[in-house]
Amino acid sequence: MSDFQEIRYEVERGRARVTLDRPKKLNALSNQLLEELNEALWQADDDPEVHAVCIRGSGRAFSAGYDLTPRPRRERSGSEPAPKRRRRGATSFDDDTWQLERQQRLRMVLFDMHKPVIAQVHGYCLAGGTDVALLCDMIIAADDAVFGFPPARDLGSLPNQMWIYNTGPQWAKRLLLTGDTITGAEAARIGLVLKSVPADLLEAEVEGLLDRLALIDSDLLAANKRIINVGLELMGARTLQRLAAENDARGHLAASAREFVRTSMEKGLKSALEERDAKFGDGRARVEGPELRDAQGRLIDP
Repeated sequence: MSDFQEIRYEVERGRARVTLDRPKKLNALSNQLLEELNEALWQADDDPEVHAVCIRGSGRAFSAGYDLTPRPRRERSGSEPAPKRRRRGATSFDDDTWQLERQQRLRMVLFDMHKPVIAQVHGYCLAGGTDVALLCDMIIAADDAVFGFPPARDLGSLPNQMWIYNTGPQWAKRLLLTGDTITGAEAARIGLVLKSVPADLLEAEVEGLLDRLALIDSDLLAANKRIINVGLELMGARTLQRLAAENDARGHLAASAREFVRTSMEKGLKSALEERDAKFGDGRARVEGPELRDAQGRLIDP
């Protein structure tokens, strides 16, 4: 079994559990984490003892998004030879698209693997966290979980696009055009997730479903997952994922995205995020009833 550093992987009673394990960073998705997640999921798909997989997060969140922390520059020693060729960065539109597609290929295992995957979501499921969760076959969330894609406010578009298939176009637009968030209970009402339950019952709810899936022949589980996903492909889902990565690269060319990067470099990532989000108040949408807000943009009860 692989020696994973940023996830935990365990198998028992017909299920594999994959735990995103960077709690101090709210399970922000690094390249290493995505590579380990990809490896673990193919390992589970290849294991005859596994009927289904659960993905969950350690600590206070499922995942708060991609890890935007700048990577430290590696200094070469005087004796170390210079690299033989330039590797892709993000200096051109095609470079950026290539990097986004590389990450997307790591995530698409969730759609492509034969065995069903359940996302067990608590706390924050934001930005890249939604890219992982929405590629799972089913999402069960805590009532008070928080779903959204705040980077749509100034940084880019989604590098994966499954929102439209779960919610329909209007709610996808309402949430993605503003970056506003909704709770797990509200996400269940609009179909973004399968269902929500009180936070203290979340694990039991997921484990109960895994128990039932463990009773089914894994070949039949695969057959039924595959036909539904082929149906999604016939509705353009697979092509749309590829277009989503390219569209995110387009979004990165917006003036607001360049300004976000400049602010992050000058003031730090935390300050850039605070400046972006402050004008949106509490950043929440309301699924049912009027959206009445106070002077600071916070929702108030009607």
